[in-house]
Amino acid sequence: MRKILLGVLIALAVVFTVRYFSNKEDGKKLTESSALIEKQIKNVGKLVVTEGSFSQVFTYENSKKFYLDVFSARKKALIIVNAKVDISYDLRKLETEMDAETKTIRITHIPAPEIDINPDIEYYDVKQDYLNKFEAKDYNTIKKRVDQLIREKINKSKLRQNAANRLVSELSNIYLLTNSLGWTLTYNGQTINGEEQLQQLIPNQ
Repeated sequence: MRKILLGVLIALAVVFTVRYFSNKEDGKKLTESSALIEKQIKNVGKLVVTEGSFSQVFTYENSKKFYLDVFSARKKALIIVNAKVDISYDLRKLETEMDAETKTIRITHIPAPEIDINPDIEYYDVKQDYLNKFEAKDYNTIKKRVDQLIREKINKSKLRQNAANRLVSELSNIYLLTNSLGWTLTYNGQTINGEEQLQQLIPNQ
């Protein structure tokens, strides 16, 4: 009887020992996976940039009237603009949640694209009357108009879409890693099953 009881106790000890080390090993693997994913998310925390160049030519005119609108003073210039445009996503602002229990990574916020316009403005055929010369406010008005015209060109171009494609490429690195480790990646409540789905979920902002 003692031998049977001793055998049962030894068997139970072996079972508990195996389970203990098995759970410990699973916990270690989960911790390693979590750390690896966190590191990958930090690694993509960089600017994803698309560059473009735009040109614009327009005429700026302004006139002032004097003495009951009998006399007027005019100023006029031909404006040639060559602008360099950068569209970027600052992925350092990417927000994620990690659920180790369900092995799920949730992307909760993707930063909006940042548009940086650097115009090179040149003035030609400048004409101005003595009573209506170019002033700081004229140059500010021209700068605002240039910015508006370039933004209209950007919206009609493929620059935003190209930037969004670069963003998808970066986020795909997270998907590939999570998928290889048996984790699930979600965005806006939807499970990501591939790069094509990422492309559909992320709008051309």
